Amino acid sequence: MQTVQHSEQTLKTALISKNPTLVSQYEQLDAGERRLLNKAFKPDSDLFGPITLHSESDWIISHPEPPQDFEQFFSDPSRKAPSPEKHSIYIQCIGSLGNTRIISEEYIKWLKGYCEAFFYGLTVKLLEPVPVSVTRCSFRINDNTQNLQIHAGHILRFLKKKKPRDAFCIVGITMIDLYPRDSWNFVFGQASLTDGVGIFSFARYGSDFYSSRYEGKVNKLQKVSSSDYSVFDNYYIPEVTSVLLLRSCKTLTHEIGHIFGLRHCQWLACLMQGSNHLEEADWRPLNLCPICLRKLRCAVGFNIIERYQALVKWIDDESADIPGVSTGHSREDNVNLPKPVEAFKEWKEWIIRCLAVVQK
Repeated sequence: MQTVQHSEQTLKTALISKNPTLVSQYEQLDAGERRLLNKAFKPDSDLFGPITLHSESDWIISHPEPPQDFEQFFSDPSRKAPSPEKHSIYIQCIGSLGNTRIISEEYIKWLKGYCEAFFYGLTVKLLEPVPVSVTRCSFRINDNTQNLQIHAGHILRFLKKKKPRDAFCIVGITMIDLYPRDSWNFVFGQASLTDGVGIFSFARYGSDFYSSRYEGKVNKLQKVSSSDYSVFDNYYIPEVTSVLLLRSCKTLTHEIGHIFGLRHCQWLACLMQGSNHLEEADWRPLNLCPICLRKLRCAVGFNIIERYQALVKWIDDESADIPGVSTGHSREDNVNLPKPVEAFKEWKEWIIRCLAVVQK
């Protein structure tokens, strides 16, 4: 096991830049915000640590790519930012996320609330869930894991056509596994930055996916017609747990971060680190490092204190009830399931420590 170490000066330049305009922009930030962001290059910081490498299969080793500092992010001509006309993140659920309609609806609301806090200041809207058949995507049974998979690229094409006019981006979420092309085994998610669309699967985040007890396997002898979407009737959905919710929140915010123009982080332990496998994704923290936090703050324009407070509130709120939203179901159906946030408690304590630094 080794760590990726950068000098204090390297991290300081990556965060603040040597460009006089960007330095001046940084100096105009609130003193408390600067105090927190400066922890990036403080060797005694217990809030932001170096990236830890566990094996040769880790992303940063197996996928070499140039690092992106704040100046490169700010100057990227292809980067898109929200505008008053395009200020909404849309979430499109494909298939069900839970074993019952109520669980599925609550799960989507939990994810919506988390995105509203994480991308604080933007509006997050839910589109009506659609079955796989509506997307007209290709699908297959994976030869290795024997589970159903849908074609990520075809879903992106479907989402692009559905993208509302006021959307900064539209992201699809599903509990069905994805594949990007026939030669690939699977992919956790895929996004198009130019089109502002993404699709992310939580199928492999269930506790049993890689076990011999996995119930989502399909009989290999079963003939699957390319137009018979009935194979997705009652497809296997993992039990909703706190770990599943945490992993889903990580993937959703990481991938939407890419749509904002944030590349994989190579500076400090950060949500925007790449991950090659589930174990590496679990090592990745929920938080953004100061360099990536400054990038997102620049793109969205939030106040860091208010954003952290919103994230704490999301963890503390037991239900995902959204005022003003009517599902049209009977009173018996309108129950709010307790949000499983046990896995977020350690992160909540970390956020409170960050707030203490900013509000000092």
